[in-house]
Amino acid sequence: MFRPSRLRRSPIALAGVALAGAAALAGAGILAGAPASANAGGSHADHSDQTATPIKHLVVIFDENVSFDHYFGTYPNAANTDGTPFTAAANTPKADTLTTSGTLTNNPNLYAPKRLASSQAVTCDQNHSYAAEQAAVDGGKMDLFVQKTESDTCTGAYGAPGLVMDYYDGNTVTGLWNYAQNYAMSDNSWDTTFGPSTPGALNLISGQTHGGTAYDAKTGAVLTTSTAVQSANAQGVGTVIGDPDPAYDDCSDNDHTSSSAVVGMSGKNVGDLLNARGVSWGWFQGGFTPTTAWNGQAGSYAKCDATTANIAGATPKDYSPHHSPFQYYKSTSNPHHLPPTSVKAIGHTDQANHQYDLTSFDAALKADNLPAVSFLKAPEAQDGHAGYSDPIDEQKFLVNEINAIQKSDSWSSTAVVVAYDDSDGWYDHVAPKVTNGSDDPAVDSTVCTSVKHAAGGYADRCGPSQRLPLLVVSPWAAQNRVDHTATDQASILRFIEGNWRTGRIGDASFDTSSGSLGGLFDWWHPQQREVLLDPASGAVSSVVPTRPHWPAPPRGGWDVQP
Repeated sequence: MFRPSRLRRSPIALAGVALAGAAALAGAGILAGAPASANAGGSHADHSDQTATPIKHLVVIFDENVSFDHYFGTYPNAANTDGTPFTAAANTPKADTLTTSGTLTNNPNLYAPKRLASSQAVTCDQNHSYAAEQAAVDGGKMDLFVQKTESDTCTGAYGAPGLVMDYYDGNTVTGLWNYAQNYAMSDNSWDTTFGPSTPGALNLISGQTHGGTAYDAKTGAVLTTSTAVQSANAQGVGTVIGDPDPAYDDCSDNDHTSSSAVVGMSGKNVGDLLNARGVSWGWFQGGFTPTTAWNGQAGSYAKCDATTANIAGATPKDYSPHHSPFQYYKSTSNPHHLPPTSVKAIGHTDQANHQYDLTSFDAALKADNLPAVSFLKAPEAQDGHAGYSDPIDEQKFLVNEINAIQKSDSWSSTAVVVAYDDSDGWYDHVAPKVTNGSDDPAVDSTVCTSVKHAAGGYADRCGPSQRLPLLVVSPWAAQNRVDHTATDQASILRFIEGNWRTGRIGDASFDTSSGSLGGLFDWWHPQQREVLLDPASGAVSSVVPTRPHWPAPPRGGWDVQP
């Protein structure tokens, strides 16, 4: 199999190489990739390379708690009064922002949005509960954010009245703005349902937040009346709208020292589909390696207590169980946080069961053993979540990982998707067009109860809720494009299902109704370059031409049915 080489050659010459290679492969009818080969265990065919598009490796970096306007409210115009200077390309397309909509100055809320300086990167966390977010939307008026989701007083972080309305620009979130300039982003991507981190993570991997059962963390008994799930039936099965810890994780409930209910999910997730198809994959999360290993005895637990300092000097725990969605499903969990048996086994089924520490991703990338599908979750200090993280620490993580991917042999066939789990309650000016309603009198407001359709008849899955950033960094990403196609978190799930022909989740998953990511790609004009950024500043440090080995572009449209 050919590998790309990193060359310093003119883009014109390299474009000729790329087009000639694509034409030859198209003529030969080669699209699906190399023949199937044995997996690490040697017992099942590996279909990882058999794809509907030229993307053989998808890396989803799933960050925390940012609305679109909070990071891109004035894109592509930065104040350039502090932080890292940013100047947009002259041909930057228009996006739906605070500036272009007029809501930067003419705003219906108690406070108008104001710019946060780079010195104000560490802020208070906002209220991002299922009911509070609905209340802030106020039936589509978008005028109650200060009253319903704002939290402007906290220790060790910036806070001021009107904070929930405020935004950063390219002088602070410079890396993300530069990725948008050089690759592609959406200004119409949404949180699939209202609510905090766990629903967003579950929607990413299954398009489904219904099917949760609460359990006693000590005895394992079903808790039919627990508030850990909403609208539970007589058997205790309901919908997840909050952040309960996963049932199949030793490190849940603060290493099982707490007595809070834990939740297990029924049904399938994308890991199950990839396993059935014979496609390598993994979830890689900061702090997953336990600080105290499981001792092998029943009733004992591993402990996950590693910490990382953020720029304010706080040291949150690296590992957050409720940010680890595959641990809610018994079929894809690694309860004792066991390591992979070898670097070669990463991405394949062994004792780690596809759940890894971030160091395993770095090892697999270095060994040219990148799984077909990888999900990356930063340690808490670097995941962007206000209250314990910030955009500067988040940028360091994003840039370091993306730079390493770009420098790897897998880059020519890779797409990196940067996505978010929820809005944190931060203001965004675009009112949601709710398509899946819910009529739960305990938590649902008019924006949800006015929509009668409820997929599967399941309550408490109202959405979409608020706009979130979404970017694609790839040689196959359109350059400096703002895509306006309506998408949501489950659109990433849909891409995986279509690209690797896995079939659908079923059971009213949002994978069938989510929009396509296709508008973020340019299959016929792939970029022949790496755009490397400085992790500290987010500025472009170098642009490196590459010689890719292009497969043929997709035939008859990329978004095939699985």
